[in-house]
Parts: sequence; C-alpha cells; structure tokens
Amino acid sequence: MTTTRTTVAIVGAGPAGLLLSHLLAREGVESIVLERRTRQYVEARIRAGILEASSVALLDSIGLGERIHREGFEHRGIYLQWPGERHHIDFVDRVGKSVHVYGQSELTRDLGRARDAAGQRFFYGVSDTVLAGLDTDGPSVSFRDERGEQVTIDCDLIAGCDGSFGPSRESVPESKRRIWERSYPYSWLGVLAEVAPSTDELIYAWHPDGFALHSMRSESVSRLYLQVDAGTDIAEWRDDRIWDALAVRLGDGEAGWHLTAGPIAEKSILPMRSFVMEPMRHGRLLLAGDAAHIVPPTGAKGLNLAIADTALLAEALVAFTKGDASPAEHYSERALRRAWRCTHFSWWMTTMLHTTGDPFEAKLQLAQLAWVTSSAAGASGLAENYTGMPIGF
Repeated sequence: MTTTRTTVAIVGAGPAGLLLSHLLAREGVESIVLERRTRQYVEARIRAGILEASSVALLDSIGLGERIHREGFEHRGIYLQWPGERHHIDFVDRVGKSVHVYGQSELTRDLGRARDAAGQRFFYGVSDTVLAGLDTDGPSVSFRDERGEQVTIDCDLIAGCDGSFGPSRESVPESKRRIWERSYPYSWLGVLAEVAPSTDELIYAWHPDGFALHSMRSESVSRLYLQVDAGTDIAEWRDDRIWDALAVRLGDGEAGWHLTAGPIAEKSILPMRSFVMEPMRHGRLLLAGDAAHIVPPTGAKGLNLAIADTALLAEALVAFTKGDASPAEHYSERALRRAWRCTHFSWWMTTMLHTTGDPFEAKLQLAQLAWVTSSAAGASGLAENYTGMPIGF
C-alpha cells in the first residue's frame, strides 16, 4: 500500500479535471489527477464540439487557445430550418460574439500535453475508488492503480470531475442531495462521416419525421444527428437508411442545396436527459461538470458548463488554500445559477426542435421557430444563450 499527499485530489481526467489542474498550478496549488479509464480512451472518445466565446476567451488567457484558432472553425451563427424555410441567425450581428467548432477530444489532448509539460502527477486506469473523510479536515481518495496496488491520496480538498458514472456524485449522502431530472422520449443517432461538410454553418432542422442536425469536425469530416425513439437499436439503421433520412429532414434539393453522403466511420445512440444535483459541494468535496449536471446536447452546453464550473472551482480552491473559505462556501450557489440557465436553454432548444407526433405541439413549435427567425428579440435571445453567458453569470 502506498500513501501520498497533495493539496487537491482531482477525480477525473476529462476536460474539467485537466483544466482544473492547469488553473491550480498557475496559482501554485499542487494536485494529483486520477482517472478510471486509460489515457488513450479518454483522448479518443468523441464528445461535444462547440466552444462558447467565454470558453475560448478563458483558454486564450491561459495560453491554451492557439490550436483552437489554427485548426478549429469559428462560426458566427447557425441555420434554423423547417420544410421550405431556412434562416441564418447571425450571432456576431446580434450579440457581437461567435463560437468555435473544436472537438472535445482535441481539447483533451491540448490540456494533457500542457499538463505533461508541467510535470503533472497522473494515475490512469484506476479502480475501486473510494472518497473518505469528506466531513473532516483530512479527506482522502483511495484506489487500486493500473498494476492493482492500493494507493491512498491524503489531501485538503477533493474535486469531483468524474462525470455521471464516477464515485464523486455517489459520495454525497442521499440525505444531503436533491435531484432534478427529466428524461426525453427520444434519442440522437449520431454518425461521424468521412465526407466534407455540406454547409458552412450548423443546420438545426425541424421536420415532421424528427429533428436532424448537420455539424462538422474538420474540412473532411462531418458530424450528423437524427432524432430516433428512445431505446432504438442502432443495428436497425443501415448506412443507406441514415443518409436517406438525413436527406429528407435536412431538405436535400431545396433551393439548390444538396447533402453529400460518404462513408460512415462511427455510429452511436445518445439518450436525451436533463439532470441537476444540488448542492455541488459536500464538505471538502466539490463537484464540476457532468458529476453535477447533464444537459441534452441540443444547446451545445455540456462541455462549456464543465469549463465554467472549473473556472469558478479553481478560484474557490485557490482562495481556500490561502485561508479564505468564502468562495468555496458559495461555489455551489454560483455554479448552479449558470447551470440552471444552461439547463433551461438546452430544454428550450430541445423541445422547440424535436417532434413528438402531437399535431398541436407541432404547430406551437413552428410558431416558435417563425418568431425566433423573424424577431430581433427572439434571434438575440438565442444568440446570447448559444454563444454563452459570462462564466461568472
């Protein structure tokens, strides 16, 4: 058995955990990062691809934005469409901000390289992780490392950045937590296609057959999504069926626009749910990202919420190490204010664009889309939320 010590034990080596370790190190606060998956898995998994203006500004300010600007795509808006209609919402014209398309896997690699260069201590491939002493001045994290040896990290604080299925959330006693949750009756079938994007901006499409989204990952790789029923078996969707459905829902042939099909490299089914746990702190444990809240991907908020949480959390942890506990005491309240704003926006986008088969609801959705695309106030509200509220909102 090995026992070691650090100031902050960070559970989870996704973007939140890596960014937190980077922000702490800039202020001279030591940390150790542990992760149940292998590093190869963490850096390869395909996740969100939209960075808000505030997320990019934060990464620029700490020297981690260079590759985003060099290899990512800056987008000044999105298209909203329904049969016979396609409208561009220009974010820059409306609110003076844009977003960047940049895959989460790429950001994870950037953060990992920066932490390697700084000599960050990592444990990948850990198991049997247990958080203890959360109500005391001496919390700890115990686990088995990738060789099966028992390791205990004694620390002053624990940051739970380990997502929906990690041990951090479950370490908060049931009597101390309140869960707010909504599951949606549909999922996304997502594909990664080896074909150049057929659009210059993301297309969010309402269609009687179900929602569709055309996104992109690079000049030669497209990311596309289809609304399917919850519980759908992906084996039921052959490549040709996917492309046929995308062509119909995205309006192939309308106004001279065409969808280019190509080889599909990856398929997945993504359930749609909203989840918020309050509070985001229990004793010496503070949660960030998916460990505390989950949003449906329609509003592109998941990764950005994790980044915003992390910025607030780093500020609170640094202050704590200097003898000021107030920011840590108010961390949950501050983070949840932004989390609920993003939860509402994600719900709003989701329920406006996904069909349920109810004709009355379909009429309401079309009326909402017509208002958003024709009203300066409606378009500005969407633009403000999509490009992101300030991190300290």
